[in-house]
Amino acid sequence: MAAGWRRLQAAVLAVCLCLSLVLTACSGGGPLSGNYVEDTVTVADTLLATIGLTADDPDRGAAETNARALINDYMARYRPQSKVNASASFTTMQTALNSLAGHYANYPNRPVPDALRERLGKELKKAETAATRGA
Repeated sequence: MAAGWRRLQAAVLAVCLCLSLVLTACSGGGPLSGNYVEDTVTVADTLLATIGLTADDPDRGAAETNARALINDYMARYRPQSKVNASASFTTMQTALNSLAGHYANYPNRPVPDALRERLGKELKKAETAATRGA
């Protein structure tokens, strides 16, 4: 009888562990909410703060790693959505994100150049404004 009880306990424990792993993997955590306007504002503000860090800032490496992950998450979520990806705000945002991701991929140990930082600042603000207006 005790051996049967232990097998039942082990089976229940295994099922609980599997469910918790599945639910954790599907929770979609992270900074994106699923609301396009909110996410666009969040991503733009986060990236503006990241590119504003100085070259000698000790948090720059971690911030850039987080920025790359945020760019990937944002594009994976909104590029497939036809009602979003045709908007002016998304196209502007996509241009800015592609430029920044390209810089991080090609020059991972260099800070964002001033000219690129200035252009990204304008594009991210433009995308943020257009998204909040619904364009």
